Amino acid sequence: MTSSTILLILLSVIISGVVAFYQYIFKANIQKKTNWILAFLRFISVFALLLLLINPIIARKSIETNKIPLAIVADNSRSISELKAVDVEKEWVEKLTSNAALKEKFDIQTYTFDAAFFAEKPLDFKGNQSNIDDVAINLKQLHKNTFYPVVLLTDGNQTIGNDYVYSFQESTTVFPVVLGDTTTTFDLKINQLNANKYAFLKNKFPVEVFLQYNGNKSVSTTFSIEKNGKKVTSQTVNFDKKNKVQSVQILLEADRVGLQKYKAVLSSSVKEKNSYNNTKNFAVEVLDQKKEIAIVSDISHPDIGAIKRAIESNAQRKVTIVKPNEISDLKKYNVLILYQPTASFKKLFEANKNVNINTFIVTGMATDFNLLNQIQSDLAFKLTNKKEDFTASFVSDFNLFAQSDIQFSQFPPLENPFGKITEKGSVNTLLKGKVNGIEVGNPILTFSEKGSNRNAYLLGENSWKWRMESFILNQSYEKYDLFIDKIIQYLSTNSAKKSLLVEHESFYNSGETIEIFAQYFNKSYELEENANLSITLTNKATKAIKNYNFSKANNGYQAIFDGLEPGNYVFQVKENTSNASYNGAFEVLDFDVEKQFVNPDIAKLQQLANQNNGTLIFPNQMDALIQKLLQKNTYLPVEKTIIKNSPLIDFLWLLIIIVVSLSTEWFIRKYNGLL
Repeated sequence: MTSSTILLILLSVIISGVVAFYQYIFKANIQKKTNWILAFLRFISVFALLLLLINPIIARKSIETNKIPLAIVADNSRSISELKAVDVEKEWVEKLTSNAALKEKFDIQTYTFDAAFFAEKPLDFKGNQSNIDDVAINLKQLHKNTFYPVVLLTDGNQTIGNDYVYSFQESTTVFPVVLGDTTTTFDLKINQLNANKYAFLKNKFPVEVFLQYNGNKSVSTTFSIEKNGKKVTSQTVNFDKKNKVQSVQILLEADRVGLQKYKAVLSSSVKEKNSYNNTKNFAVEVLDQKKEIAIVSDISHPDIGAIKRAIESNAQRKVTIVKPNEISDLKKYNVLILYQPTASFKKLFEANKNVNINTFIVTGMATDFNLLNQIQSDLAFKLTNKKEDFTASFVSDFNLFAQSDIQFSQFPPLENPFGKITEKGSVNTLLKGKVNGIEVGNPILTFSEKGSNRNAYLLGENSWKWRMESFILNQSYEKYDLFIDKIIQYLSTNSAKKSLLVEHESFYNSGETIEIFAQYFNKSYELEENANLSITLTNKATKAIKNYNFSKANNGYQAIFDGLEPGNYVFQVKENTSNASYNGAFEVLDFDVEKQFVNPDIAKLQQLANQNNGTLIFPNQMDALIQKLLQKNTYLPVEKTIIKNSPLIDFLWLLIIIVVSLSTEWFIRKYNGLL
């Protein structure tokens, strides 16, 4: 309390004493014992009321003792069951959590983990993945800036996540407890296999395999890849005490369209304890995207060579440059690029009416616009003979295909006759024209789509300068070439716009999360944000059916599946309001990452202990661990002094004193006839 408050209290004592003395002692004609009692009660009442008016702040001090947390984290993945360490882990958890000395010293907290981190989840050893890194991340969030020990019961074999050795915070002491048989066992293992999910027909695709050996003797093994039970390739791989990891690179031929399934096999004449990790299934979907494109022109121009090089940067594209009167068979081409059509193109346009090959028309100063006005109904050209330079402006809401702005506004202008270009039909414009920085309303690059027929228009010549400028800006032709490739990809596909688009892979590994992404568009081809999407999933072998609803996701909807058994699945995605539907299929390959291990990763756990000031503990060292945790000078509880300031008016007992004193005074006065 402040000095002014103390003075006010002393003054209150004096005032209360004066009031009581004056009323019951000084004014009394006869001095009785009752007068002194009444004077005391009046003193108490007045003093208590004055105290309430002064309302001094009362400071109360208390000491709180906080125990240090002891995190006991148990591995709940299937690998613990495969290594036959289930009973050992349960015994450790039971004894640590029930130890009286530990309970007295620590705030014991139990957690489990597999692919995720859980608080007090019962152990069932059904986790499909192990993520020790996630344990460290979650403990950091729970115990920030706290010095505490962690007992980590695990085999140390992590299947997802970052390197857990460096994930725990510096104030944490980690005691890894090794689970599983630590005896070195002869084992061959396909540790990792890398292959593209897609390959193009008639191309060779790479397969990279990392092989691992656990043992001390020299051994000769055979690595092979099989397809439909037949060996595609085979080679000998030798291991010894010093060379326990080998990598193999193989090129396989993509000789058939569709999903091609392969099995990698590592074998030897020595019998192994765990042969499950000797094989690994993988699949590659072979696509036939070879496209024949014809560039038809009556003139020579640098644009033609630039367009040809941009298209052929994709190995699946073949470009032929021909004159309009030299084409004999239009059906052999997937796309026709008509460069600056003139009157000589008239027969070509008439022939194309029968085969409906999608066209990419490029105009310029040599173009016959009267012919274009006659043979197409997408654009109307009212142009003069004067030349004009048009710079490009990117249209951000273009939605025919994904295309980002590759700095079109910085590209050199294209030359085209001056005049007005009017959109007659339903077109979708990617680039608009500007003259001297002012939009003139003319498109530069626009697309039309009528049923299965698609057309594109690039209204200006000298686009070869765009390719050069893109190289200057990016030190590579890649962005511009990809821009042209997307146009060709769009034109080479004849499927009409779909209101329901679904993205999924053709195959997944068992144990991994399967995500199917969907988008639904309304009649204006705008993304519908309130679509009602559902999916029916059927296992082709068992005929088991599962129904799910899609949930909202970024720019669409998603359905997520966990724990699907290996096998072939078909599904139907349906928009329940419009009845739009999509049918698809995928395969879940038989691969269980938790069955790949025959021993705990002792080296990794030792590294973890060293990094975090802990000790590697083996299953028979429980008493030693408990003694370390109970050492007097470590993990001491934290005492906190708490000072709580409370105003006197918050104290109920003061009000009770006032009521009691006034009531008692009134009864005594009433009893003695003083009222």
